[in-house]
Order: sequence, then structure tokens, then C-alpha cells
Amino acid sequence: MAFLTGLFLIDAPASALNNLGAVEGARTDNTTGVKLIRAKDGSYPYVSAQSFKYWLRQTLTHTVPDWKSAPVYREEKVAYTDANPIEYWDDDLFGYMRAPSKRESARAQRAADASRADETPTTDTITRVAPFRVSTLVSIAPVSPTDDFGVMARQEGDPVPHEHQFYRATLRGLYSLDLNAAGTFSYRQKTGARNLDDARIERAKERGLEHIESQKAYRLPRTARVERVRALFEGLARLEGGAKQALHYTDVAPAWTIQAVTKGGNHIFGHVVGATPRGLPEVKVEALAEALRVFADDILSPVYVGWTQGYLDDERSRFEKALTDGPLTAFAGRITIMHPREAFVAMAKDLGREAVWLD
Repeated sequence: MAFLTGLFLIDAPASALNNLGAVEGARTDNTTGVKLIRAKDGSYPYVSAQSFKYWLRQTLTHTVPDWKSAPVYREEKVAYTDANPIEYWDDDLFGYMRAPSKRESARAQRAADASRADETPTTDTITRVAPFRVSTLVSIAPVSPTDDFGVMARQEGDPVPHEHQFYRATLRGLYSLDLNAAGTFSYRQKTGARNLDDARIERAKERGLEHIESQKAYRLPRTARVERVRALFEGLARLEGGAKQALHYTDVAPAWTIQAVTKGGNHIFGHVVGATPRGLPEVKVEALAEALRVFADDILSPVYVGWTQGYLDDERSRFEKALTDGPLTAFAGRITIMHPREAFVAMAKDLGREAVWLD
């Protein structure tokens, strides 16, 4: 099986991209804090994987014309998507869990909701482990969040004080896409593997999906699978989102990326970016050279490095020197440097040419 494996950096110069709500013991009652990992060496701001995936879903919905998002339904205290990966691209790539409620109140609510007229009938509990996986986005170095004090003073009477935290950090995230699982839907009776119930199996037959009897699965045509993956990476290239954007506008599109198609799901690039003693981003060329040497037989594609001009220019010069006269010289023919958006597009084009990776 092949996986598209990548790492990215988000430059957050003065940001509060994921907040936790009120801060206990703060000077004002309406103080908003940022999410932090507290460790022995300090506090690391982070963005949860759930938040990141929300950004990506919203970006795909609003900026990629062909993207097909599943409708979301609410039922008493639960919410879920249509859970139909045949029709909806986010159900395919982001996964789902759906269990039909047998309570009479829930049935009545479903029957009375006109928005559910086109809902896919659900006859059994179905789940799908997401082919697209992403880590928590964590600062590469500990930082001390800044407490910003403000007031609402446009009204008569005393001003109303408020506070919020923000930080200056570089956030690092990992992602991986199981190319074989994208567009392939199992009906095995196993938790996480029963993607299709009887109603969805009938839909797969009606749509003419390939039946892989040995795997108890149905598969979309290769062109459709490539189209969905290509759209996903177009969304990554255009990524928007994050909290407090009206106060701390932050471009969350990756400023630096590295990605390749590999044979396994283990992340070969997880240790190639770190922090200097000053807490600044550092590309560890020796660690990258070791990864490329050790996993040489597992790397199926070129290694695309996306690097925005103007971001870490000194590091870029050092990296380029390592390609011509340093630890990366032996791998110079396999590494291509371009803008992050161009890197995502190039990888998507490779998937179209080398569609065997999806098998």
C-alpha cells in the first residue's frame, strides 16, 4: 500500500488560532485563553486536529468548486453526516460513524425534517476510519503567551474590560493519506471496516463500482479517486481558518512543506524540522539525509519541498547548499523545491500519472 506522507509549518507571528475559553483565576471574568501543552520545559501552543480538519473542510467547501460535502443531520443530542462515501467526498476521505437510532422520538424527528428528504437510508451501524490522517499542530518550541488587555468603551458609563491570550510561534503538523483506502469502501463485519450497509451496497451496485470480492469492498473508478485526492490537496494549498482572525489575522496556509509517496504509513519526515536554541525553525539536513537513505526503497515519488520565498531565507540558503555540497548531495536528483501551493499541485499531478499507487 502507498501513502502520501507530509509535514508542514504554519507561521503564526501573533496569533490565537485555537482557544480554550475562560481562564481560571484571570483578572477579568471574560478572559479567553489559548490551548497549550504544558511540559517541564515550558508551554507549547497547539491547534487540535479537529480544528485543523474543520479549517480544511470549510476551505474545500468554499474554494474548490468540484468538492462534494455531505449534509449534516442533527438528532436530539447527536449529529452526523449522511455517511455516504460513494456520493460525498468528505465522507470518503475524512471518515464517519453512523448508528441508526431506534427511539421513537428520533424516528419522529427524522420523519418531520424536510431537509432529510434525500438522506441515504441507514440499515445498520457503519463506520469508516479516515484515510486522511493529521496530527495535532504543535509549536516547535515553548513560548509564553501574551495577555492582551482591552476594554469596550463605546457605550456610556464605565468601560467593560476583557482579556485574551495570543502567541508568536511556528506550528508543525504531520499528515498522511492512505491512497489505497481513498475511494475504496469495505462491507466487512468489523468495527471501523464496515463502511457500507445494505442500502449503500445497493447504491454501489447501481453506480457500477468495481466489486473486490476478496476484500469484501467496492471501489470507485481510478479517475474519480484521483479527482478526490487532487481536490483535497488543492484545499491544503489554499487553507484558511483559525480563531481570532479579526484581531490577529494569520495566514494559515503552509509556509513550508515536505511530502512524498511512500510504501508504508510510518512518517519518515517526522524529525526533519526542529527548533534552534533561540526557538526558531531549523531544517535538520542530516536527519533528512538519514531518512532518505534508510527509506530509499520505500520512497515512490520525488520529494517535494514547498518553501515560500521570504520565509526562513537563511535556512533556505543552507538547505540549497546541502543539496549541492553537503549531506543531501546524493539525493539532489530526488528533491524539488518550489512554492508550497506548487508542491501540492505537482504531487496531485504525479498521482494522476502514477495511478498504480492507489492500488
